[in-house]
Amino acid sequence: MAKASSADQRRGEVLRAIVADFISTQEPVGSKALVDRHALGVSSATVRNDMAVLESEGFITQQHASSGRIPTEKAYRVFVDGIHRIKPLSPPERRAILGFLEGGVDMEDVLRRSVQLLAQLTRQVAVAQLPDLRRGRVKHCEVVQLAPTRLLLVLITDTGQVDQRNVDLTSALSESDLPRLRDVINSTLVGHTLDDASAEVAAMAAGEDPRVPAELQDPALTCATVLVETLLNRSNDRLMIAGTPNIVRVGELEGVLDALEEQVVVLRMLSGVRDLGDHSVRVTIGEENGTAELQSAAVVSTGYGQRDAVLGGMGVLGPTYLDYPGTISSVQAVAHYVSRILAGE
Repeated sequence: MAKASSADQRRGEVLRAIVADFISTQEPVGSKALVDRHALGVSSATVRNDMAVLESEGFITQQHASSGRIPTEKAYRVFVDGIHRIKPLSPPERRAILGFLEGGVDMEDVLRRSVQLLAQLTRQVAVAQLPDLRRGRVKHCEVVQLAPTRLLLVLITDTGQVDQRNVDLTSALSESDLPRLRDVINSTLVGHTLDDASAEVAAMAAGEDPRVPAELQDPALTCATVLVETLLNRSNDRLMIAGTPNIVRVGELEGVLDALEEQVVVLRMLSGVRDLGDHSVRVTIGEENGTAELQSAAVVSTGYGQRDAVLGGMGVLGPTYLDYPGTISSVQAVAHYVSRILAGE
């Protein structure tokens, strides 16, 4: 591969300087300002020539004949691809993030806090996808008797999700049978994903599960069926959002509000990050987002959970002149600590 010429290298520095200045000021950037602010080692005339070349190559554009230049999506992509090292957050910043997230009372509260924190850190819109129940395994099911024929089931998964369901039995359950029923349900469901648990329930319904005494088969089957069917049929594509007022102040991002309201577009993007499975941060800019609602936006997203079991995606949506290094650093840090907390570390 041919080595880049000194002129190409210099134009690369000029382009990075233009992007950095525009991100900082949201004002068109002129050649004199670049020479004054950056140690480019060349004259304003040379910078103007470089800017003319960059404009002809589609990296920058000019709104008016006498105005400075603004970066295009192509320039932002080059800028992001050129970020080789993200400055880590300071120890006090990390302690503050961890302390705030650890205050969550359950998994949903931790994720709710994570989007609030990301919105505050980046001053953009933050989103997080709740885990797909099919990816979690049943950790425990508590059974509480509310009435002789009415039970409350509290299902806890290894992803930290807690879900409650009421169950109406066809006949009264004695107090002495309650702990036996609890043991039967847990022996049937614990350690299984909800998809796998449905097969266990089918075996129970056919009377093929030797762990279920005959006198407990009906209540056990009723309880297990309610748990599996209602939880699997419930939509797992729930989205937590914070910082929408940050989008309102940016006029060109009205389409993002539509996407957030419909949720489908954003959830699809977050699911794509989740499926990468390697906790890398993905940055998509403008048309790279693949949808009209987000064509004027940039999205910085990653997955959270364990490397071999990514539970969901989270990220930040903002204008294409996003503070990319700062946003990537914040998204990485928050996702890292969310993963640690959900893993019980």
